[in-house]
This record gives sequence, structure tokens and C-alpha cells, in this order.
Amino acid sequence: MLANLMKDECGATAMEYGLIAALIAMAAIIAFQTLGLNLADIFNTIANALAGR
Repeated sequence: MLANLMKDECGATAMEYGLIAALIAMAAIIAFQTLGLNLADIFNTIANALAGR
């Protein structure tokens, strides 16, 4: 029974997808935090240009 349990790979794919999703989420969070201030400056510049300041 233990040998069959060790050979069973049914949950391996789900774990791999979970790890990939976690890595993508972490990369997105880091990118958004890094670019967040730059985007705010860009939008403020655009808003000021449209307002004629």
C-alpha cells in the first residue's frame, strides 16, 4: 500500500500548477509595486496637461 502511495502522481500536477500560479502572482505584485509610483506620476502629468497646468 505504501509503495502504491509513493508511485501515485495524481496530486503532482495540481501542486505544480499551484506553484506556477504563486510565482506569477509574486512577480505581478513585485512589478506593480515597482511601477506603481511611476504610473502615478505619469497619470498626474497627463491630468495636469489636460487641465492646462
